[in-house]
Amino acid sequence: MTEMNSKPQGYWQHLVIDWSADKEAFKVNWGKVMMWVFLVSDTFIFSLFLIGYMNVRISATEAWPLTSEVFALVVGGEHIPLLLIAIMTFILITSSGTMAMAVNTAYQGNKNATFWLMIATAALGFSFVGMQAYEWSKLIVEEGIRPWGNPLGAAQFGSTFFMITGFHGLHVTGGVIYLTVVAIKVKLGHYDKKGFQIVEITGLYWHFVDLVWVFIFAFFYLW
Repeated sequence: MTEMNSKPQGYWQHLVIDWSADKEAFKVNWGKVMMWVFLVSDTFIFSLFLIGYMNVRISATEAWPLTSEVFALVVGGEHIPLLLIAIMTFILITSSGTMAMAVNTAYQGNKNATFWLMIATAALGFSFVGMQAYEWSKLIVEEGIRPWGNPLGAAQFGSTFFMITGFHGLHVTGGVIYLTVVAIKVKLGHYDKKGFQIVEITGLYWHFVDLVWVFIFAFFYLW
């Protein structure tokens, strides 16, 4: 009887030991989880914006302006379609590369390289925002496009353009500030004891912003 009672007891003891040994498998970084929750919710917002844009464009009764002409730049007397937008896209794609390298060097413990790569990423993001400000000023001043009107065709063009690109530009601006703050804290050694997962979390946000721009570029500028 004693031997039979000891077997279940030993089984449960081993089960507890095995569970304790595997507890690291259930350990999560809550900062990363919360960032993913934020990004998923933001994905729904951008998706609604783009779906709304497609619906507005399809149902517009007036002619939709040709984006290749509206967003053309004059270089050497020649109108080059979407030149500024192509440069802006290249800048964001490049910034994703520098951000990925920053995450890699952070986990290697190279604070100096991580700092400069994050600053380079922030600088690229800042230049993107500057180009977007130029694009906005060109459309407002030279073309007369407003959120409530558009002399080139469908009035909805201005409202959808300023809403979608403005919301994305706000995300890029916030990302530049976020990157700069984290880079400075990395340089000062604030994460030496806590690890460098914060750099990876920052990278998740930045890659998301870059990915959203790819969809905006495809739906708004190429369509």
